Parts: sequence; C-alpha cells; structure tokens
Amino acid sequence: MKNFPMSAAKIAEVVGGSVAGNAERIIRGVSGIRDANIEQLSFVSNKKYEHLLEETNAGIVLVCKDLANASTEKHTLVVCDNVDHAFAKIVAMYAEEAPAPVRGVHPSAVVAASAKLGENVSIGANAVIEENAEIGNNTVIGAGCYIGHNAKIGADSLLYPNVTVMYRCIVGCKAIIHPGVVIGGDGFGFLPGPRGVVKVPQTGIVQIDDGARFGKTWIKSNVKIDNMVMVAHNVTVGESTMLIAQSGIAGSATIGRGVIIAAKSGINGHITIGDGCQIAGMSAVVKDLAPQSIALGTPVESQRDFMTRLTLPKRVLKQEARIKELEAKLAQLEKALEK
Repeated sequence: MKNFPMSAAKIAEVVGGSVAGNAERIIRGVSGIRDANIEQLSFVSNKKYEHLLEETNAGIVLVCKDLANASTEKHTLVVCDNVDHAFAKIVAMYAEEAPAPVRGVHPSAVVAASAKLGENVSIGANAVIEENAEIGNNTVIGAGCYIGHNAKIGADSLLYPNVTVMYRCIVGCKAIIHPGVVIGGDGFGFLPGPRGVVKVPQTGIVQIDDGARFGKTWIKSNVKIDNMVMVAHNVTVGESTMLIAQSGIAGSATIGRGVIIAAKSGINGHITIGDGCQIAGMSAVVKDLAPQSIALGTPVESQRDFMTRLTLPKRVLKQEARIKELEAKLAQLEKALEK
C-alpha cells in the first residue's frame, strides 16, 4: 500500500463530499474501520453502524449523510452521497500497482507454431498455447495457463496463473480472469438409460464479452463473477450482472442485464431472469422472473409475499393471545350477568 499525505479537504474534493471537523487533518493510507489508526482513512456507510465511529481510531472517516452531525471530536468526517464509491476512489489512489509483466514468451512456455500472438504479449512460465489459438495485443497469459486449440483471447486481457481456456472458447478484450478459473470445461450432461447413465456430448463453447453465435455459454460485458460460481452450458449472462459466491446457474438459462444473484442461490435451467432482478442469498429460482423483480426464498417469491409468510406465525400467535384475552373477558361478563 502506498504511503503519502492527503488532507480531509483534498479527499472531499476527490469524492465530491463535504468536510465536518478539521479539514486540514492528514492521512497517509486506508484501512478497515476496526483496524485503522490516526493516519488512516476508513468509512461508515450506514447509520446503524454509528457506534463504530466511537470505537475507531481512524483519522478521517467517510460517512453517509445520515451521520453528517456525528461527533468530530476524535476524527474528521467527510460526508458523501455514496460512501462505498467514495472509499473505492481513495483505495485506488493508495493501492500498490501490480508488478509489470515481462513481455515476450518465457523459455519454458510451449507455443504451437500455428498460434497467433499479437504485439507486446506476455506468455508466462510453463504456459501452453495450442494450435491455431489467438492471443490479442498487450495480453498477459500468466504462468501455467492453458489456451486450447482455436481459442481466442482478446487484446489487453489479463489471465492470472493457472487459468484454463478450453478449445474454441472466446475471451474478449480487457478481460480479467483470476487464478485457477476454468473456461469451457465439459458440461454435466447425462441421461439415465436401460444400461445406466449415458453421456451426452456438450459441444457448445464459452464466450466472454465478444460476439454472438448459437449453442454457447455467453458472458457479456462487465459481468462480475465471484469465487465458486457455476455457470452451466448454453447460459447467457447479461451485461453488468453480478454472480456472488457459490451461486449456480443451470443449463440454457438466460440472465438479463444488471441482475444480482446473491450467495448460494440457484437458478433453474431453461428459464429467463429479467433485467435488473435482485435475488437474495440462498434462494431457489424455479421459474421466470419479470424485469426488476426482487425475489427471495425457496422457491423464490416476491419480497411482499415472503415477508407476509415469514411474519404470519407471529401474527397468528398475537391473534390467539388476543382471542384468549377476549374469551376471558367474555367469561367474566357472563359470570357477572348470571349474578
């Protein structure tokens, strides 16, 4: 992490916020709210975490507008419209730059004679580039990567070590593929038969952010995929969608633009999730969702239906208690009338 001074006034200028407290206070780095010291900046983006302002030692804290009037006795506040985005800007300024790749082909790499390498590429140690594969200009292929026959990697992309791109698969320009990712692995295609399970060939390809064609898995531009996510064959994932840890999408599903699929959620095959949908963690989507839906539960239902069903037992218990109370009062009245 870089170390250089920045004042609260300058930070407010960078993030488009306003200063509460000492505008000349200086920080030299960033950290989490619990770990930050007096020379570091941190953030609190929700009023329910206001107590962290009392606990933190951070010199400057980015806060939401709901905390604009919080105490500035211990630290300076920078009030922002969007705290998360503001913090990301400052982190980017202090983050260390990644080591520059060594351009050219490492002596231990195996590059087929028919492979096409663009200008200024980097092929790391023990990487394998198969026949007729194409690597775009300025692309970095990390150590131990495997690029299959006829695969295409676009310009300005970065494949970290041990990435596998199987034959005929396509990775577009400016893609970032993290260590150990497998693109184009054989699909889980089997049918039960009289003599046991029969393997069904999976002949489609994976395409990430480039072009279109029938029979493929297509990850469109600006999609963000977290760890341990499963995307099956012939799935289409729309632009700027986020797939969070351990979520899974079954074959031939279509996911729209700007969708958020939270952790451990499952999407059934051959269904369509409309643009802008939000699917809560550990949900199971078994049928189509209309655009802009907010869905949760197993199987998923609307936010309103889910909350109604979730709170129904408590409401029933309250009504039972109320009925017992009324019955008791009624019994008292009956006794009074008998007298």
